Parts: sequence; C-alpha cells; structure tokens
Amino acid sequence: MKVNVQSVNFNVDRKLVDFIESKVSGLDKYYDKFIGTDVYLKVQNTSEKENKITEIKVNVPGDELIVKKQCKSFEEGIDSAVDSLKRQLNKRKEKRRAYSN
Repeated sequence: MKVNVQSVNFNVDRKLVDFIESKVSGLDKYYDKFIGTDVYLKVQNTSEKENKITEIKVNVPGDELIVKKQCKSFEEGIDSAVDSLKRQLNKRKEKRRAYSN
C-alpha cells in the first residue's frame, strides 16, 4: 500500500515515517481494496500539551475514510487513528457481506 506522509511547518524524521508506514500498512488485514493513504501531521501553536494533530485519509473504491486525532505525540495519534480506521473498515466489510448474501 502506498502511504503518502505530509508534515506542516516541520520536517518529519525517517523513524516517524517508518513507524507510520508500518502501522498504516497493517490495515491491509482489515480491508483489501485500498487506492491510497494520506497522512497529515501538524503541530498546533498552543500552550496545551496535546498540540500534535494527526489526520489519516484512506481512499477505498467509492469512498474516503478520514480520521483526525489530537494527542501529545504523533505516535499516540497514529495508534489512535489506526484503531479507529480498523473499526471503520470492519464495519464497511460487514456491510458489504450483508449486501452480498
């Protein structure tokens, strides 16, 4: 699966990109028809500790799934967003099975 990582107002290091790619590519187990995946990383200029915004956009045939999380670290945001996407993809797969029966 092709994972496109974009960072806003900072340079992302290779270690974080590898972490993102390994987590997002694990979504293949839950759904097999991915067109592409975009990951957006932003740092919000606030005094709050939870100022890291992670947004994952998954393109599947006929739809687009978007999850946005705000956490203390990008790793935490990626974990949380991937978990949400797993649930959404399972729901989508169940609906497809229900219609095909």
